[in-house]
Amino acid sequence: MIYKKLFSYTSLIFALTFFSSKAFSQLTLPNPILSGFYPDPAICKVGSDYYVVNSTFSFFPGLPVLHSKDLKNWRQIGSVITRPSQMDFMGETVSRGLFAPAINYHNGLFYVTCTDIDNGGNFVVTAKNPAGPWSDPVYIREVRGIDPSLFFDDNKAYIIYNSNPPDNKSLYSGHRTLRMYEFDAVNLKVIGEETLLVNGGVDISKKPIWIEGPHIYKREGWYYLMAAEGGTAVNHSEVVLRSKNPRGPYIAYEKNPILTQRHLDPNRKNPITSTGHADLVEGPDGKTYAIFIAVRPYEGDYYNTGRETFIAPVKWIDGWPVINPDNEEVLYEYPVSWKEHKFKNSIPLNGNFDYKFDFKDSLNSQFLFLRTNKADWYSLQTRKNYLTMNLSPETIMGAANPSFLGKRQQHLTSEAIVEMDFSAKQDNEKAGLTIFQNETHFYYICKSVKNGKEVIQLFKSNPKTKEMDLIEETSFNEPVKKVYLKINSNKDKYSFSYATKKNDWQTLGKDLDGKFLSTRVAGGFVGALYGMYTTSLGVKSTNAAQFKWFNYSGNDETFK
Repeated sequence: MIYKKLFSYTSLIFALTFFSSKAFSQLTLPNPILSGFYPDPAICKVGSDYYVVNSTFSFFPGLPVLHSKDLKNWRQIGSVITRPSQMDFMGETVSRGLFAPAINYHNGLFYVTCTDIDNGGNFVVTAKNPAGPWSDPVYIREVRGIDPSLFFDDNKAYIIYNSNPPDNKSLYSGHRTLRMYEFDAVNLKVIGEETLLVNGGVDISKKPIWIEGPHIYKREGWYYLMAAEGGTAVNHSEVVLRSKNPRGPYIAYEKNPILTQRHLDPNRKNPITSTGHADLVEGPDGKTYAIFIAVRPYEGDYYNTGRETFIAPVKWIDGWPVINPDNEEVLYEYPVSWKEHKFKNSIPLNGNFDYKFDFKDSLNSQFLFLRTNKADWYSLQTRKNYLTMNLSPETIMGAANPSFLGKRQQHLTSEAIVEMDFSAKQDNEKAGLTIFQNETHFYYICKSVKNGKEVIQLFKSNPKTKEMDLIEETSFNEPVKKVYLKINSNKDKYSFSYATKKNDWQTLGKDLDGKFLSTRVAGGFVGALYGMYTTSLGVKSTNAAQFKWFNYSGNDETFK
């Protein structure tokens, strides 16, 4: 009897310990942690809170601020550039604008440093609350280059950045340097003379290219300088050097790079490639983790979703940080030992998901404008529970602020649907749904009028003429005000459909070339966006389209 009771108690304790341990160990970090066009991540930890910022180039608002408590569940709490008075990107193509931000927290203040590549250069903004509002930019004219970040060391601060070769004389294509100034974090200006930290890269005799995205960390008396090397394509990597002094000299880790996938078989199943541009952070378990950019190609180096934010564990080996040391490949998931923290009423930013945006009081933070936010062409008050978008003469083929609201494509296989009320008055008036990679690479399914009849048209942009080519068209015998429009992506194939009754879909274009929308073909640094888009093609118009809802869903086998 006594043995039986002891066995019972022992079993109970074992069960409680087992299930408690299992509950803690079942949290899995998915990759990517931010799916779709979330490039150039930087992270900071404040207490138990994590904050990430990403590049947005010429999309607006600029530099989303994302918050997490477990490194898995993220929600956007704001953006750094929210006011046209801070800056806009008018006249710039979509891959210009804001490059590679960094975020820091020091003495009760958040700092974001970044580069406005064509206007003003490097700048810093501050906020007491990471959700904003953020200050107007203060430009640091002495810092010439890109990718600035701050490092706080006791009572001193430094700004580190990518810059030109010594004396502006390149020894080879892609020859760059890393440099530093001491930084006055109160008055937001540099102090003293510039210091050259790294010339070329880890080993200049091998002609390393594009050393960039630098960060400095301090650990056990060492200063670690970590940076990307090799460019952001398939040869991307992360390297590290260290010194006993923040100004150097810095000695490279003999086993660099500490992260790359360039040596792996490109034909492996579900590859993750182009890894680099990393930042380090302490996880809830006290261990080190790295976030970085990578891509999920569906074939070779073809991907449409842009550069995404990934995560992997870090081990300190012989005093050096090594990212993903226990695996050859970056994995699609990593089990961790802390509790999950979900946010209420927050849309997912990783995994497979399906959600609908209704248009009531405000636009969801997932929607992006091109270059600035001019509130004069859209309204949520004109018609209750509808988004009204005026037809603008500006087009997505130009460099202005067209009537366009886009949402990132976040999956290789995905779908976007809108319900729209619109009646064109003349053939230049069009409203519908686009899948947009850049000004010369997009498809557009829209409603218009032709020869007195209402039509649904499918256009493909022409990079040579910088116009749209009509590739499919169908007409209605009777006027139809309300239509549903749908775009499906299936890796390198896109299909386009319409309906006059819900779910009664008619295909207008099936399995069109998706590689046309890939970064490899289109160029640049962004990912594809599904967008509501209305235009009068260069002619002034008083007409408008009204969207009742926008639905997005994505389902990738990598998340199953």
